[in-house]
Amino acid sequence: MSLPPVSFLPFDGSSVCLFCGASETADPTYTEAAYAFGKVAAEAGWRLVYGGGGVGLMGASARGAHEAGGRVVGIMPAFLRSRERLFDEVETVVVTSMHERKQLMYDQSDAFVVAPGGIGTLEEVVELLSWKRLDLHHKPVVFLNLNGFWNGFFDLMKHSVAEGMTPPSFLDAWTVAETVEEAMAQVQAGGDAPQLKHDHR
Repeated sequence: MSLPPVSFLPFDGSSVCLFCGASETADPTYTEAAYAFGKVAAEAGWRLVYGGGGVGLMGASARGAHEAGGRVVGIMPAFLRSRERLFDEVETVVVTSMHERKQLMYDQSDAFVVAPGGIGTLEEVVELLSWKRLDLHHKPVVFLNLNGFWNGFFDLMKHSVAEGMTPPSFLDAWTVAETVEEAMAQVQAGGDAPQLKHDHR
């Protein structure tokens, strides 16, 4: 079954995409932080772009932004509608595939924040960073490294550099924030956080 062409409600401001998990068994502090990020983004006047689900960190972020009066757009593949349950109170675009979802999330966003998540979140950010490595974009990518969640990923990237597979400059493709407020500040600064750029513990 073919879906109608994708369209979005008009929006003239800046948008931040949040990559995060849809798990409902995650540490509650992660879910609370996702809600807080949505709220902070809305209060700063940024539209939240997210994966469209109403569960886990994903749903919490959308509720945080929506309840703070912010604009939210979710992008959801049709086959995940029952699993990740649409959050019907915000604008949602249903697409045909995961590839289309990622492309639209990228196209609709000016910056990206990566909160704790599973293999889906990892897959999204690895592709995004790969595109940045190839100079296909220069948009800020900020890891919200709650409780050191992403330290293992940073260590893997350092290992890739040490083994000569990746240039050292790649470690500057993202910045790291320890709190929601730091993450949003880095988004607003265009990802410029010199004090954290090499602190990929």
